[in-house]
Amino acid sequence: MTQKKYVLAIDQGTTSSRAIIFDHGGQIVSVGQYEHEQIFPKAGWVEHNPTEIWENVRKAVAKALSDAEINRHSLAAVGITNQRETAVVWDKNTGEPIYNAIVWQDTRTSEIIRELGGEVGADRFKKVCGLPLATYFSGPKIKWILDNVEGAHEKAEAGDLLFGNTDCWVLWNLTGGVNGGVHMTDVTNASRTMLMDINKLQWDADTCKAMDVPMSMLPEIKSSSEVYGYGRKNGLLIDTPIAGILGDQQAATFGQACFEKGMAKNTYGTGCFMLMNTGEEAVQSENGLLTTVCYKIGDQPTKYALEGSIAVTGSLVQWLRDNLKMVASAPEIEDLAKTVEDNGGVYFVPAFSGLFAPYWKDDARGAIVGLTRYNNAGHIARATLEATAFQTREVLEAMNADSGVDLKELRVDGGMIANELLMQFQADILNTEVVAPQVAETTALGAAYAAGIAVGFWEGEQDVINNWKEGKRWTPKMDEEVRERTFRLWKKAVTRTFDWVDEDVRAAAE
Repeated sequence: MTQKKYVLAIDQGTTSSRAIIFDHGGQIVSVGQYEHEQIFPKAGWVEHNPTEIWENVRKAVAKALSDAEINRHSLAAVGITNQRETAVVWDKNTGEPIYNAIVWQDTRTSEIIRELGGEVGADRFKKVCGLPLATYFSGPKIKWILDNVEGAHEKAEAGDLLFGNTDCWVLWNLTGGVNGGVHMTDVTNASRTMLMDINKLQWDADTCKAMDVPMSMLPEIKSSSEVYGYGRKNGLLIDTPIAGILGDQQAATFGQACFEKGMAKNTYGTGCFMLMNTGEEAVQSENGLLTTVCYKIGDQPTKYALEGSIAVTGSLVQWLRDNLKMVASAPEIEDLAKTVEDNGGVYFVPAFSGLFAPYWKDDARGAIVGLTRYNNAGHIARATLEATAFQTREVLEAMNADSGVDLKELRVDGGMIANELLMQFQADILNTEVVAPQVAETTALGAAYAAGIAVGFWEGEQDVINNWKEGKRWTPKMDEEVRERTFRLWKKAVTRTFDWVDEDVRAAAE
């Protein structure tokens, strides 16, 4: 029998699906990656084709195995991590989605949100699920699909429809699909639907009823690290245990070894997501943050986190590249930003999908402010990068206020940490040490660890701690007066985006 030397992580992200093979030391052996189409049917609507996603997952797995020159016999387990809050509803009898996946950035449910809030407002379900009513989360998206796809309500009531975030969709297909596919999710993904009781770790019947979501659609909730099923339909992984699931940001927190209460990480991707481990207590935020499950390893106690979610960071760079054609590739933005000494008084608030933490304003829209004839493309490029760091500071201040703990250092990961200018500015504007690990693919790595721990490939969290190595550190250098002045102007710029979408604008968009 071939020795089990590796763990495979499937990272089903917002822009692509990847398969990454890791060795026991947490080092990358090979990667397969395929992008999927971003579908924008209307202003504020963002969709993905679930069938394309599944096909790309299969191709990514094949490429990773091929490049590593191994097969399933060398794999101890498979872990899954995913874009959270992106809702897929499919027919369990045919395996076909009844509508495109509605992506976490999508704002079409804004009217549903207002109706659900009623006189109580955004906090109607917060004590139960830890989340404010917002277009971000999966539950209202399910309601939209059932309300707008012909015959969907009847099929759902008859027990013919299944729901899941993309982790659930991938797991179901991996384990057989219509031929016995496993319909399960983990506690971290369930905690992003608005439908789970954050303390009981069970679907909440009252919330499901309020959102008109039949509970028969919902997957079984499991821990983040246990064997859910075995590969079937995808022959490349046949009989391989699928043994770990973590939503992408929780996976990164796990991969960054943020196991102690008060430790925090920030992931710089399409959006930006900071999580702080709050231990075994589900801390209710008073400052616009989310209460979420951090992870649950098998039968061990559940660990919780406070989260600050920022909708637009890396995707803002993509927007400059694809929509404005200011750069030919994303890395070029750093060179363009370096052609100027500072932002020249320009601030770019990227409220393309409204504002997430700590404001939660779905009627905000993006704005570039402070422009004069002096400004050029370099200033806009610099303002684009600085927007990520400013938004992160707003989240960190909320986190410090909620937790009562001043963060000593921030662990960072994601594609944007390759940008030296951004990371130094991040340390400067936070006045906090910023630290990147040697292995930057912490999201996939976290899912690999969860799966490997479930099957005994790794012993537990201590192995993760032992494998984590510091790669780079950025130390604050900015003058205090400059720091506070630039941040004050940023806060002023943010207020200019508020309440842009009124009823006339909303009606015209529709």
